[in-house]
Amino acid sequence: MREDIFFEIHRDLPREGPGRNKYTRKAFQMLPKMEKPRILDIGCGPGGPTMELARLSQGEVIGLDIHQPFLDRLQKKIEEAGLSDRVQAVKGSMVEMNFAEESFDILWAEGSIFIIGFQRGLKEWRRFLKPKGFLVIHEMTWLKSGPPQEILDYWKKIYPGIKTIPENLELIPGLGYRHIGHFPLPEDAWWDEYYRPLERRIQSLRKKYAKDPKALAVLDNEQLEIDLFRKYSQWYGSVFYFMQKVKPLA
Repeated sequence: MREDIFFEIHRDLPREGPGRNKYTRKAFQMLPKMEKPRILDIGCGPGGPTMELARLSQGEVIGLDIHQPFLDRLQKKIEEAGLSDRVQAVKGSMVEMNFAEESFDILWAEGSIFIIGFQRGLKEWRRFLKPKGFLVIHEMTWLKSGPPQEILDYWKKIYPGIKTIPENLELIPGLGYRHIGHFPLPEDAWWDEYYRPLERRIQSLRKKYAKDPKALAVLDNEQLEIDLFRKYSQWYGSVFYFMQKVKPLA
C-alpha cells in the first residue's frame, strides 16, 4: 500500500478508527478514580482520545504516534485548548518506546494494538505501567465463533491474530494482568464517524485518481473493508478490554 494515498484517504476524517468520545468516556469511567494520573495514549492518531483523556483525568497525557501530520493536528488541539502544560504530542513507534519503566498509571490504545498484536502488546507494554497500573485497549475481535468463509479469509490476510472475546480473556492472566471488564463498540460507532466519511472520501478520490491504477487498487481495498463490514458486522467488531497490572511474572 502506498503511504501517500493511504494518508490522503484518511486525512482529516472525524476519527481514524471506530469509536466516539462517549465510548472513551465510558471506558475511562470503568477505572477506579485516580488523582491526576499519568497516561500514555499509544497510536493516538490525531488525538481525539488523547484530548478526551486529558479532560476526564485532569492528569498528564502523552499522545504517541509515528505519523507527523496526525501529531501536528493533535498539537493544534492542545494549543487551542490551552493544555500545553500537561498534554504532549510525541513522535515514536509503539514497538520501540523509550519511556522509563513503571512510569505510567494508565496505558491507553484505541484501535492501535493490532499493529503489533494483542499478545505482544500486552507483554511488551507491561513494563511501562506502575505497579497496579491499568491497560485499556480496544481491539478487533470476533463477536461470534464460526464466521463465514469470506470474512474469515479476509481477516486471515489483514489481521491473522484476531480472536474471540473468550480467547482474548484467556490470554490476559498469563501476561501479568487481571481482567476487570470489557464491552463491544456498537455498530453505529463504526458508521457515524468512520466508515461513512471514509466512503465519501473514497468516492471523491476515485475521480482524482481515475487514471492511476495503483491508487485505484488502494481505494478498492479500502472500499472492500467497508463492504465486508456492511455484510458481516454481526460477526466482528471492536471490543474495549480493561485490565490491571498484577504482581511480577514468574
